[in-house]
Amino acid sequence: MNEVCQTCGLPKNLCVCQEIAKESQRIQINVRKRKFRKWITEIKGLESNEAAKNLEKTLKKKFACGGTVKGTKIELQGDHKKNIMKVLLEQGYKEELIDV
Repeated sequence: MNEVCQTCGLPKNLCVCQEIAKESQRIQINVRKRKFRKWITEIKGLESNEAAKNLEKTLKKKFACGGTVKGTKIELQGDHKKNIMKVLLEQGYKEELIDV
């Protein structure tokens, strides 16, 4: 028998919780300078650690850079502020809720 999602009550293979969560998250993208004139891009506002890990993996492959997840915050090496918006829209996040 299929497992049932605790949040929506649907079977795990039909669960829509993650899609609904993507539509309601306010994401902030910041770029800041660290030691030795190195730039990092921070992405904040993701609801779960699992979503952050999956998105971080996708972004690192797409931009060919290093990065890490600290709680629900993603840090990528380099200045990727211009390109992250496109990837987030492809992933299903709403444009109105992304602050660059």
